[in-house]
Amino acid sequence: MRLGSILVLLTVWRFALGQPAGGDDAQCLRGLKMGFQDVQRSLFSTWNDSTLQNPCFKQSFTSLTGVNCNDNKVVSIFLGGRMLGGTISPAITNCSNLNTLDLSDNQLTGVIPSQIGQLNILAKLNLANNRLGGAIPESLANCTYLSVLDLHKNALTGQIPVSLGSLQRLNSFDVSYNDLSGPIPYALANTSAGIRFNASAFAGNKHLYGYPLPEPKARNLSILGIVGIGLGSGMLSLIVSFTAVCIWLRLSEQRLAAEEGKISQLMPE
Repeated sequence: MRLGSILVLLTVWRFALGQPAGGDDAQCLRGLKMGFQDVQRSLFSTWNDSTLQNPCFKQSFTSLTGVNCNDNKVVSIFLGGRMLGGTISPAITNCSNLNTLDLSDNQLTGVIPSQIGQLNILAKLNLANNRLGGAIPESLANCTYLSVLDLHKNALTGQIPVSLGSLQRLNSFDVSYNDLSGPIPYALANTSAGIRFNASAFAGNKHLYGYPLPEPKARNLSILGIVGIGLGSGMLSLIVSFTAVCIWLRLSEQRLAAEEGKISQLMPE
């Protein structure tokens, strides 16, 4: 019995030794590296097999560019403006203690992984100024601690998920200059105290409408067009009527002159 217990303990001990200290964080960062294209090689010089094996050490230290650690866990990733191409790997969900993800000002394509919605304590998500397409994942509404959501200047399509309006901590929101369509969710535009996010947060989406965006100019032009057509039609009718009256008067004068001529011929000299 005692020997069996010792064998079990040895097995557990060997298994534990075989696992990298980074655990899920290592899988997360490896997945991100596989998805990225490091054009300037500003990232992969430090994101190598050795450093990715144990991303965090001595509580808050790391050798990885753009990564911050706390309590031996990856808590933030700042990789903005590094000319990164490629896609965002769904493996991001393995960085379960992540509170900040900033991949702005790069050349990332593909879609925003719905797995980001599994990052329960994510507070800041900045994917602005990339080439991301597809829809905004509804799963982002599961990030209840989210206070910053910046997705402007991408190629996102579809409607803004209504569920994002339920994010009570959200105080910075920007989806401007995409290809979004449909109505702006009421809860993102209005609060009991007034406007929540102003028009600049939604600008540059041709098919997006609703408060706080102004009325579409095309609609105003159509109204003016209708008025113009009405005025034009009225003027044309007036001209036609006036011309008809003039012709009638002219013919009447000619007929009257002809009759007077006949009468004068019949009268004796």
